[in-house]
Amino acid sequence: MAQGSAHIGKDRYRTEIVVGGHAITADEPEALGGANLGPAPYDLLLAALGACTAITLRMYAEKKGWPLESLDVALRLSGKEEKRIDRTLAIVGLDAEQRARLADVAERTPVTLTLKQGLPIATTLA
Repeated sequence: MAQGSAHIGKDRYRTEIVVGGHAITADEPEALGGANLGPAPYDLLLAALGACTAITLRMYAEKKGWPLESLDVALRLSGKEEKRIDRTLAIVGLDAEQRARLADVAERTPVTLTLKQGLPIATTLA
């Protein structure tokens, strides 16, 4: 399935990530001691959810032959102790019934289900 790596050196929080053959730089904002050279880890989490939502809904609309013109996914992470993600879909080109169906499908995208179910993480030393 998916595979990636992350490397941090002496540049404070700047982290070089390679995933799916693509290089991404992550960092923390200046307010948290970083240089803001890339998205922060929670920003990358929201990006993964947003991309999965948009791609899955586009695939679904294409499969149904629906005239989806565009889809915007707005995401907001909130909460300190108990985190919550609010997702808002702005859909252009579909009727109310089709829009409602896409909102329903959004609740079952692969990344959505992974986040809702939780995911065991096993850590070992190299």
